[in-house]
Amino acid sequence: MDALTIVRRVAAGRDGVVTLAQARAAGLSVHEVQRLCRAGRWRAIARGGYLVDADRYDGIPRRARIRAAVASFGPGAAVVLGTAAELHRIEGLRPSDSIHLSVPGPAARPARLAHPEVVVHQLLIAPGQFGRVAGIMATDPLRTVSDLILREQRYTAVSLLDSALNRGLLRPEDLQLVPSLLRGRRGAVAARAYLTEADGRAQSPLETRTRLRCVDGKVPPDALQLEVRDHDGYLIGIGDMGWRASRIIAEADGRAAQGSPDALFADRHRQNRLLNAGWAVLRFTWADTLRPDYIPWMVRQAMAAARDRRS
Repeated sequence: MDALTIVRRVAAGRDGVVTLAQARAAGLSVHEVQRLCRAGRWRAIARGGYLVDADRYDGIPRRARIRAAVASFGPGAAVVLGTAAELHRIEGLRPSDSIHLSVPGPAARPARLAHPEVVVHQLLIAPGQFGRVAGIMATDPLRTVSDLILREQRYTAVSLLDSALNRGLLRPEDLQLVPSLLRGRRGAVAARAYLTEADGRAQSPLETRTRLRCVDGKVPPDALQLEVRDHDGYLIGIGDMGWRASRIIAEADGRAAQGSPDALFADRHRQNRLLNAGWAVLRFTWADTLRPDYIPWMVRQAMAAARDRRS
């Protein structure tokens, strides 16, 4: 088996990335690696890290860039904070090109200048709080979320907690462990309060933000993922949140723009069935959540209309 075939096999399990050491172990010389890069067949994406068969990719895959950055900082490096959340697919943060790594001791200093996209942290992390995501060393979901809610504002922090719970990365009882990870750290008091608002039934950060606007506006929903059935027990639809007494459903409307035509038609049919069954359907977008009073005002208006219909 020739050296390139061996390297490709290694790269296949590592998002297309190999280190210089792995290339040399397969039988390639430094000169051959440099020649592959000059020819555009490989691409250097970190110090001593290369994307194999780079011409097959449209740019550099994000996870390949993260993997190469971790490898370039040595065996003590691990992904933390927002980049760890990204690997775990915990939603709620704004997209970022930055790569957050924790690197022990002075090892961070000489490599940092070669990687301007890397944000280096020196966090005290117990060995049991690490794990591997697709082979990349990262803080586990519990430590990742605990670190982030110390740094983020309430809406983002609760969105992160909701996402981790919804994806099954954390269980509700795991939240009892978070205060011990927060103790003595800046932001701990506020972060502990965020734990009381977490709800894994929220299926997106938009749902979380919509719910929190309602809570802040003194019209909290009394149900999440509310199932609405007809008199025969047939499921008419499921609302993101609802107010059962007023027969109101609110939808966090972040899916329709990306949905297929069939999905859009199905959604419209579902809404028509809900309306015919006597339920008011409110739809809110991300932009609506940026207006503190708008969502609560709309819910109160719908409640008033429901009272008028009953009188």
